[in-house]
Amino acid sequence: MVAPTKKAFALRLDPALYAAIERMAAAELRSANAEIEVLLREALGRRGVSVKRSDAPKRGRPRQKES
Repeated sequence: MVAPTKKAFALRLDPALYAAIERMAAAELRSANAEIEVLLREALGRRGVSVKRSDAPKRGRPRQKES
């Protein structure tokens, strides 16, 4: 079995906060997990912390190349 490429951990959130994240995620066509990751990256960026994207393969359909 292949090890997961992302760190998994339990996160406890206020239900109202999670509901707001789910609404934002739905509007952006993302999962709640992906939305949390985007929000964390944005918050870190505002504090001057840059986080490189990992070289792990992305899930889902690959983007189409422009002709």
